[in-house]
Amino acid sequence: MTETYDTAIIGAGVIGAAVAYELSKRGYKTVNVDMLPEAGYGSTSNSCAIIRVHYSTLDGTAMAYAGYFYWKHWRDYLDTDDEAGIAKFHDIGCLIMKTEGNGHLKNVLAHVEALGIPHEHWDQQRILEALPVYNLQCFSPPKLLHDEGFGEPTGGEVRGGVFFPTAGYISDPKLSAHNLQRAAEARGGRFVFRKRVVEIPIDQGRVKGLVLDDGTRIDAPIVVNVAGPHSHKINALVGADKDMRITTCAVRQEVVHLPSPPEFNFGENGIVVSDNDIGVYCRPETGNNVLAGSEDPECDPRETVDPDDFSRDFTDQWTAQALRMAQRMPSMGIPSKMSGVVDLYDVTDDWIPIYDKSCIDGFYMACGSSGNQYKNAPVAGKLMASLIEYCGSGNDHDRNPLQFPLENVDHIFDAATVSRLRKINPDSSFSVLG
Repeated sequence: MTETYDTAIIGAGVIGAAVAYELSKRGYKTVNVDMLPEAGYGSTSNSCAIIRVHYSTLDGTAMAYAGYFYWKHWRDYLDTDDEAGIAKFHDIGCLIMKTEGNGHLKNVLAHVEALGIPHEHWDQQRILEALPVYNLQCFSPPKLLHDEGFGEPTGGEVRGGVFFPTAGYISDPKLSAHNLQRAAEARGGRFVFRKRVVEIPIDQGRVKGLVLDDGTRIDAPIVVNVAGPHSHKINALVGADKDMRITTCAVRQEVVHLPSPPEFNFGENGIVVSDNDIGVYCRPETGNNVLAGSEDPECDPRETVDPDDFSRDFTDQWTAQALRMAQRMPSMGIPSKMSGVVDLYDVTDDWIPIYDKSCIDGFYMACGSSGNQYKNAPVAGKLMASLIEYCGSGNDHDRNPLQFPLENVDHIFDAATVSRLRKINPDSSFSVLG
């Protein structure tokens, strides 16, 4: 059986679904193929889904700020009903602790000030007004359980932070992908689940479509790789990795769920916090819990795995993150039963994504996006749709990269910064912070 489309998209996570939505709005006949049973079922469903605007680069900051407005007005952006409901954006703000380790946010502040992004400088008193259960002693550098001095204060206190009101989180990231699926379908898009891509035919240097594991052939002159942690396997399958200077891999991550301190309802009154001093970020979680993830300090292992064969069991990393979080909230109880999530990030060498064409005509990639790009999904969808049209009009994107005007912020995004051909960006945090 053969089916014909304008564009075949590999993956139906939040970014794959956003690409479908943006292309379908432009009149493309799209199909998303995913090996899992539903949109957003993979790493998207286990995303911490934090919407924030602070990044280590100017283009990254601008992209994130542009994305905030789509989440804030999510229903309007979709312009489509969904029988499953509409994902809720908890618009609660984000506090970043100023530490020696992050240069007291000098670079972050330069970017947000250049873009006019609202922010407030909080002193200790203001932090404790918002988070009265917090202990602001310094514990840096972050450590692992068996490191000497783990859990012991190292002198001094965190003196302040920067609060961004344009931040928060999505409580059901999987639902947000489903919302985008329904929005794409309302404009003619199609989604195929429980099917693996086994071949990407090429004729005279150009992709011809996909072959699925049930024998179905999809004819399409454009293929977009948004396969998340499997993206490197898809690139290798078609030979798109031959000229890539930036590569991707699947990295295993653990996220901790902890009960809120008894005297403070973090679920209702908490905010998103990024804390370089303890190497942990956190946000409220359903059921008056605290979600705590690693900010990837030097001590934390980065385990590259096969996305088809990895352990979902918790390790000592869970305990280390839980106890580092408890350094800030000493009255927090650490449960005997571990709770949280183990899943994969799809990361690049510098933790900045690839949104690009490839050396194979018609084959595009939106890769290396896990961990810090969920929030950028609507913008990434628009960027990829514009890139496909730009290249389809005969432009040489490698020589003259797309200059993409962002909505909601006065900034032209230079797509060279997310090219597969770029050099490793030394300005990156080289972590989940992007």
